[in-house]
Amino acid sequence: MPSTDDLEVVAAKLSRAGFVAAREEADELLIRARGNRDLLSELVERRLTGEPLAWITGSALFCGRTIRVDSGVYVPRWQSEPLARRAVERLPANGLGIEICTGSGAIARTMMSARPGARIVATDIDGRAVACAIANGVNAHRGDLFDPLPEGLEGVADVVVGVVPYVPTPALSLLPSDTLVFESTLSYDGGDDGADLLRRAVTESARFLRHGGALLLELGGEQAEELQGELTGIGYDDVIVLFDEDGDVRGIEATYGMHQS
Repeated sequence: MPSTDDLEVVAAKLSRAGFVAAREEADELLIRARGNRDLLSELVERRLTGEPLAWITGSALFCGRTIRVDSGVYVPRWQSEPLARRAVERLPANGLGIEICTGSGAIARTMMSARPGARIVATDIDGRAVACAIANGVNAHRGDLFDPLPEGLEGVADVVVGVVPYVPTPALSLLPSDTLVFESTLSYDGGDDGADLLRRAVTESARFLRHGGALLLELGGEQAEELQGELTGIGYDDVIVLFDEDGDVRGIEATYGMHQS
């Protein structure tokens, strides 16, 4: 049976390989191995190759909830948690929330848990992601951004939220070396300036939001500033740039048509 000694040995291996949360990851691997030392060795070797921990353990913690994450599905990041919490704040108890590029369904699941009386619908272009989100209890549909949404949602959504791909194509090579060894560029590549899908999300979301509804998108760099003109031109008001605790741009929040007659 694995013991405290096993924890120390695994943590030491991960630490030597450069994993900054080695002890926490070692603990998760031991839990996943359930006392099977052969399985533990296999799991550790997989992690040492850089395979995402969530794929190995089958889940990730997001906003305090355990989210199933199947192999090949984008792993939800803690950096997206403030966006999810803000989506909950903007979602009425009996409202309608839409998540695009849902991945495992982490943000949709967060909204569902916090607003059990609300209706939440999600989309993703990746069939594996849709299957994973459904396994997490999310009403997910496969297709491009808003295309697969059920009929009857135009003009009534309270929240549209998404972590769409926003890394500029030329910057993909700057991502951690193991990221694209395992994860698909589909989850990251946002075009030449990273804003191709962001612009589409801004434009297409206006068809689904009610007046006073919120658009929440994760982004980075100068993208918030670049999108502000497009947002106001379409009819969004009160555009707010969201920052993380380090002062880096993490997202944008805008309210649709609040001051329109």
